[in-house]
Amino acid sequence: MKPISPAVHGIIDYMTCAFFAAAPSLFGLTGAYATVCYLLAAGYLVISLLTNMPLGLFKAIPFWLHGKLELVSGPVFIASPWLFGFAENATARNLFVGAGIVFLVVYMLTQWYPQERPATVAHS
Repeated sequence: MKPISPAVHGIIDYMTCAFFAAAPSLFGLTGAYATVCYLLAAGYLVISLLTNMPLGLFKAIPFWLHGKLELVSGPVFIASPWLFGFAENATARNLFVGAGIVFLVVYMLTQWYPQERPATVAHS
């Protein structure tokens, strides 16, 4: 069994939204870097609110699909400094690479599908 339940994952999601919203202030990011952080915070908030998980509000996106979005997001975050030409900015590069790694670790540790209940053992 994986240690991150859907409820705990929801908490992590909302903390991620807050992190991206605060990142420009925390790391001194301005201009396009700050805008991207704010857009990520807003987009991630929308996806979290729409996900069918204990802390989702509208439950329109299946939890497993939310997971697949995160699985794709991780490598995109890691590659984005080189894909979008900002690898020379150490702060932004490290923020995005770090976020991508965290996304992948959280993905691997989250229980995306319901667990089968073990069969009851009959006592003789």
